[in-house]
Parts: sequence; structure tokens; C-alpha cells
Amino acid sequence: MPIVRLVYRPRILGRSNVPKSGRVILASNHLSFIDSIAIPVVAPRRVQFLAKSSYFDGTGPRGWVSRTFFTSIGAVAVERGAGAAATEALDAGRKILENESAFAIYPEGTRSLDGRLYKGRTGVAWLALSTGSPVIPVGLIGTDELMPVGSTVPKLKRVTVIFGEPLDLSSHGPATSGKARRHATDEIMAAIHALTGQERADAYNETPPAHAMEKLKRAVLRRERV
Repeated sequence: MPIVRLVYRPRILGRSNVPKSGRVILASNHLSFIDSIAIPVVAPRRVQFLAKSSYFDGTGPRGWVSRTFFTSIGAVAVERGAGAAATEALDAGRKILENESAFAIYPEGTRSLDGRLYKGRTGVAWLALSTGSPVIPVGLIGTDELMPVGSTVPKLKRVTVIFGEPLDLSSHGPATSGKARRHATDEIMAAIHALTGQERADAYNETPPAHAMEKLKRAVLRRERV
């Protein structure tokens, strides 16, 4: 989308770190809805990522515009949520990588509302270790000012996108090892932190529980998050 780059003039660093072909994971911090547009716009190759199925299910003119737009930037529709939905999302990501494509993912799981970098969920490591994909850490700076949470129209703010050097995580062990997944994920998050300089939060970024039953469900979840 040359017109977007012309209007917003993003600073792009490290594009040469992204391989031009073959499977690769782009693991990024997550500050704004616009992140899923910024990465495909500035990446040197087509990048696919997962998006809420509701973006594709709309009807009428607005539904057509949403569906056409998200398809054009490489989005793949998935159901959002934990448990089976999370597993299906990871399976969708694996299929993209097995097709020798580039796949973007946010290890934090959801947007950071306070600007801190939260603990990474281990799904990204499972994808990397199970497919043998290198991981490119991506640092987004200023996207929360370009399109703050709750806004519908981007502001004229300049953002920075940094593509870090590829990470080979195979030394951590197999994808079946929880320890390997945790250590590999921590390495990814450390690399993202080195690019963005964000304050670290030693916790998972959880959306507020909607009701008491949801609070109870979260209380019994295992420590590892995917």
C-alpha cells in the first residue's frame, strides 16, 4: 500500500532481516488495532496474520468493505478465545507456515493498554519449534498514538517499525517440552524489548473477566498460556 507509506511516512528499520522467501514468524509487541495493518504495509513480503472472524462475517456494504480489506492485507479469519479456539488459531498459523509463508503473531495475546510489554504466551514458541521457523522480533513504536484504543480514525502520527535479527530457537528443545516453549518465548520477548525499550510487566496481559464464572475459570487455568 504505497499510498499509506506516502501519507504516514513510517520509519522502517531492519527490513533486510526479513527473509524474502520461506517460512518465518514475525513476533511483535501489540499496542494498537493499527498494528495489524502497519506490519503488512511495511514488510518486504506478504505477511499473513489471524483476525477475528467478525471482520469477515458482516453483511451489506460495510461487511463487504471489511471482508475485502482484511483479505487484501493477508488476514485469516479465526474464532477468538481460549481452549479449543486458541488451539485452532495455532493450527491455522501452522498451516500458513507449512506453506512457506510469513506469519505475524502477537505473543502478548492482546493489546497493551498501559504501554508495558507483557509476558509472552508460549504459542509462538510452539509454532517456531514445531515448524522449524525462524522468528523475526518486531518492535512497534508510536502505533498507540497513531490510533489509540477506542478511536476509529488514525491520526497523522509517524510510527517506527523495527525488524530485528532472526532468532533460531531450536537450541531450547522440542515443541513438546513446556520448558523449551517457555524459554524460547522468553528469548523472543527479550528481543522485542531490546527493540522497543518498553517497561516490562512480569504478568500476562489478560482482558478483564466479564463475570464471576469467568474469574473462577481463570483461577484454575494452568500457568502456561498459549
